Amino acid sequence: MICYLFLGIYLQQYAPDVPVAVWIVGAVVLVTALNVLGIKMVAKMNLIMVGVQIVFVAVFILASVRTMSGQAVPSLTAPFFSPDMPVAGVLAGSALLCLSFLGFDAVSTLAEETDNPRVRIPRAIILCTLIGGGLYIMISYTAQMVFPGYTFNNVDAATIEVMTHAGGNWLAVFFTAAYCAGLFACAIASQASVSRILYAMGRDAALPKRVFGKMNARFSTPVNATLISGAFGLTALFVDGTTAAAVISFGALTAFTFVNLSVIKHYVIDKGLRRPRDIVRFAVLPGCGVALTLWLWSNLNGLTFTVGFIWVGLGLVWLLSLTRMFRRRLPEITFNEDLEPDGQQEATVPVA
Repeated sequence: MICYLFLGIYLQQYAPDVPVAVWIVGAVVLVTALNVLGIKMVAKMNLIMVGVQIVFVAVFILASVRTMSGQAVPSLTAPFFSPDMPVAGVLAGSALLCLSFLGFDAVSTLAEETDNPRVRIPRAIILCTLIGGGLYIMISYTAQMVFPGYTFNNVDAATIEVMTHAGGNWLAVFFTAAYCAGLFACAIASQASVSRILYAMGRDAALPKRVFGKMNARFSTPVNATLISGAFGLTALFVDGTTAAAVISFGALTAFTFVNLSVIKHYVIDKGLRRPRDIVRFAVLPGCGVALTLWLWSNLNGLTFTVGFIWVGLGLVWLLSLTRMFRRRLPEITFNEDLEPDGQQEATVPVA
């Protein structure tokens, strides 16, 4: 949703006569089509898009260094702290920016389509976290050094102002191209991962099997799940950037909170690992994670909680229906390779 929304917002900056809705619908159709065609196509497109972004990062840093050589440069520590920094705004922004670090966990949904997933998937998750986090810090730091301010004409397209200041109109245009490539790549990967989660849930009867649990014989992709996830992407037509970011952050913080709680339950309570070293690893560290996510929760606005808890409520209603008011066991979701009842087998294509 947020990828499609910002694609529309940024592209309209350069084509004001084209409505945002046209860009959103066009992107949804194209991304959905690529995901229907298969994981090989998705991997190739993502590789190209990531390459464009890497080139842009290098150009942006060089242009910023050149611009900073001709202007007054703030203290090297200013991006981390300065007396006039709006601390309340930073804290509120930290809750919203959880969405900037989403994605590394989505790698796990492609375990069935990866060679030696027990080794490659954990390694890919860690590398995505470290490389993505490092790049984010480096780009944000450079941007704050070359454009040390907190006020923008259009908050949703604020980075264009930074790029124009750092390198002129040509860099702003290059940024828009690279940023849209990133959004497009993110949309492709997100839809690929969520469609496979929906497929696994349908296959294992956690969702209606006739709808979600079907693998297309020709493309070896879960076409129904892909089309439905694409339809949900069209919600970008009805929300603004702040609301979309807040709602996604609600989901992220919910997931992060329960992942940490699950570590404590699994290792300390279920397995009984309570030596001093185990307590630090499996109780203290995830406990700190829970505390930090709860603190970030406190910076979300009321609308976020309203929409978020409505979504949670819908999930609870479905859970009660699925388990007949907890009178029968919940279906177990598996991500191992198996054959469908009609003899179709899941795609097992290595992903770059």
